[in-house]
Amino acid sequence: MTQLLIRRSFLLLGFFSSLSLIAQPKPNVPERVRVLVLTDIEADPDDAQSLVRFLTYANQWDIEGLIATTSIHQKTRVAPETIHAIVAAYGKVQPNLLKHEPGFPTAQALTTTIKKGLPIYGMAGVGEGRDSEGSNWIIKALEKPDERPLWVSVWGGPNTLAQALWTIRKTYPAEKAERLYRKLRVYTVSDQDDSGPWIRKTFPGIFFICSPGYGYEQATWRGINTTEAGTHAELISNEWLARHIQQGHGPMGAMYPDVAYGMEGDTPTFLGLIPNGLNVPEHPDYGGWGGRYTLYKPTMLPPRGRFVRPDFPADELETRPIWTNAADSVYTDALPRKSYAEPADLPGAKSILATIWRWRPDFQHDFAARIDWCTKSYAEANHPPKPALAHPDNLTVHSGELFHLNAAGTTDPDGDSMSYLWYQYPEAGTYPARISFRPYASNLYDLPVTAPVVTVPHTIHFILKVTDKGTPALTRYKRVIVQVLPN
Repeated sequence: MTQLLIRRSFLLLGFFSSLSLIAQPKPNVPERVRVLVLTDIEADPDDAQSLVRFLTYANQWDIEGLIATTSIHQKTRVAPETIHAIVAAYGKVQPNLLKHEPGFPTAQALTTTIKKGLPIYGMAGVGEGRDSEGSNWIIKALEKPDERPLWVSVWGGPNTLAQALWTIRKTYPAEKAERLYRKLRVYTVSDQDDSGPWIRKTFPGIFFICSPGYGYEQATWRGINTTEAGTHAELISNEWLARHIQQGHGPMGAMYPDVAYGMEGDTPTFLGLIPNGLNVPEHPDYGGWGGRYTLYKPTMLPPRGRFVRPDFPADELETRPIWTNAADSVYTDALPRKSYAEPADLPGAKSILATIWRWRPDFQHDFAARIDWCTKSYAEANHPPKPALAHPDNLTVHSGELFHLNAAGTTDPDGDSMSYLWYQYPEAGTYPARISFRPYASNLYDLPVTAPVVTVPHTIHFILKVTDKGTPALTRYKRVIVQVLPN
């Protein structure tokens, strides 16, 4: 079988030499992302849940700060002590995590990044005399001689970030201030104080992902814990969490609290930053584990809904484009009928929540595996497969042309058997229709595709999903962007 794969790979290389390749070179391994977290930890157990998951991926990014803040749900208190407790638990398992992958920082290094904002709510904590160790730390991170973007994941209120921006605007030369603003990538979980809208209005050039408003019902991040039909609700149940995360998985699992209002509402702020082959952080419109977002200016106020409390401030119309809600489907012609229903059979099949919950089996199993790494040896645990392509991940073809998507060279570090699934991600591209793959079978590593007939150029995103047969089954991806040109 191996020799057959090698022979087919050489034949395909000759085939692909006839394709016109897009000008940019094949991307290298993504650089590590810089991440800084603002958390109203202790307002709700979900922040502690998210922090446990976040730290099991601590080797995937450079953690620049873990800052305790306030929010609409916790106005006069910050709780850095809970961050310290979870980081201390991480320190107990960090040596074991290093048996599975390199790069996990020490607990001591993470402890130096734990800071706190003022125990003041919203814009009352922004202005003259409102600097804090948290806001100063954000400025310090932005001033580093490092041109990589700084992703600020906001799990509560962002007024500590607002104060940092206020200070920069007041004290820095305009050109230097703008350079610092350009480094920022902000994702806030809705608006949990009035400083989020202020940031968006006052600093219109800052890259900002948000489902705006104080009512959470029309927010993409809710896809992490929604339980409607077809969402694999069993994977976020108390029973599943107890068995696969909390119990018998060492100090980190024990730090994961029971669900109160909803599991890990803040986790989408960093799920899309995990380098899994699907996520492209600088392109929220491509879609990934953390959801899919498009850049536009919302023209209507979100409905207030049942989650709004009397003390929530009034929503305001956006004054500029932001990265915000976009709807996905979870079906295509390339997906097996036995696993994915037709739109008529699946209520709410196209929704903003689906941009997250469509990936639920993959990111939940991935978390379970990383919790296993906290206590198990390498041989006892599972590790994700390593997808490969026999061609570049950007291709140019012509209208009606036959081409191949090929995953030759894909491997698994544990020697597990693997399943292959190629499918189109319609909403991520510009081609409005679904591609016909017939004849099609879900486990083809080499898939022939006929380009659609087009009269103007279009891009089509194809996703390779490789899942191993370890326990838990783990998934990684490759994204191939095909430009189709008219003849």
